[in-house]
Amino acid sequence: MVTVFSPQGPTLRELAVQALSSTEHGYDLLAPAFDRTPFRTPAVVLDAVAAALRPLGPFDSGLDVCCGTGAGIGMLRELCGQRVVGVDFSAGMLGVARSAHCTGEAPGDPAVHLVRADARRLPFRPAFDLAVSFGAFGHFLPRERPALFRQVHGALRPGGRFAFPIGAPPKVFSRGYWALLGFDAAMRVRNALWRPRFIMYYRTFPLAGVLNDLAGAGFAVELLPLPGLGRRPDGAPRARLVVARRAAAR
Repeated sequence: MVTVFSPQGPTLRELAVQALSSTEHGYDLLAPAFDRTPFRTPAVVLDAVAAALRPLGPFDSGLDVCCGTGAGIGMLRELCGQRVVGVDFSAGMLGVARSAHCTGEAPGDPAVHLVRADARRLPFRPAFDLAVSFGAFGHFLPRERPALFRQVHGALRPGGRFAFPIGAPPKVFSRGYWALLGFDAAMRVRNALWRPRFIMYYRTFPLAGVLNDLAGAGFAVELLPLPGLGRRPDGAPRARLVVARRAAAR
């Protein structure tokens, strides 16, 4: 069997079956090999985000929205003193996260809990100081963003923060620009012709629209550079951290 990305990565057949499945079932199928694909959030991104968030703490409770196999959970365990919760709708991805993060906790480590739920209907009261999300927003259509952000807002305590990295868009006519455009076009054709749909788009999360939707959900937003991820030739950062803050109680 021909594997992709690494000797332990998914096979071509497995990727094809995933691509023809629903979003949820596709990730259930990919879960065992997910961390051996380029889709897992790289450590350099997690380290850059952690470095930007650490001065904003301390944090007691953290929430990883659409946690997948738990890359963000590991980061939150370093930042949060009491509790870390990961939420995802894929049972397969949660199973991998559970094996990685819910065994062998040392004394003094924050408790880790995993919850299976749709991020558009989070089952939490305002209990978290910090929420993060990595690599998941392409799975939500633009019209779903306002409700998603309201759900996260409702899970945060007053003064709590919702943070996620966002990359600078590739320059028009660059190889990256056309690669993302081609991928999204292929997904639109696939979803027009095949059911169930697999929702994953790269060009449906523009910064201006995201900031507008965050403000509409009740957040005050600031952008922090992530210098650890490099700079573009014009000196601008290649990525920024969006930090959306729920208003503190009066």
